[in-house]
Amino acid sequence: MIGDFMQNPRYNLQQIQTVCMAVASAYMFWKGLSVITNSPSPLVVVLSGSMEPAMHRGDVLLLWNRSKLKIGDIVVYQIKDKAIPIVHRVLRLHKSATKELVLTKGDNNPIDDLGLYARGQRYIERSHIDGAVCAILPFVGYVTILISDYPWMRTVLLPG
Repeated sequence: MIGDFMQNPRYNLQQIQTVCMAVASAYMFWKGLSVITNSPSPLVVVLSGSMEPAMHRGDVLLLWNRSKLKIGDIVVYQIKDKAIPIVHRVLRLHKSATKELVLTKGDNNPIDDLGLYARGQRYIERSHIDGAVCAILPFVGYVTILISDYPWMRTVLLPG
């Protein structure tokens, strides 16, 4: 293996450079999109069926975090100490002099998200919201669901 690498070092360095450029380009695209959308995570994959029929598992969402929220907007928010973002609709808004508070609910859920929030919390703060959905790419992110639901798919889809 190392002998093969050393036989043609110029070619191998070009391959490494190509991979590094691809990774750097993807990172710059992500960061640029984050700045444009004002969202720390401008692209999100829908992981559950809680928003059906509006959205399905595997849909990729483009977020926009530069406008005021309205009742009915679909937002992506983070809950403290939980890694997976939640995609739900704004059900109620409360504005005070210092904070904007939001109550959300999944379209396919019978009740609001009060049970998902931290204990004693009745609303999430606007600062917990990564952005409102401005575009949907149907099923584009389904590969990520396959990889997480079926670990053996990782070796099929991502050889090496």
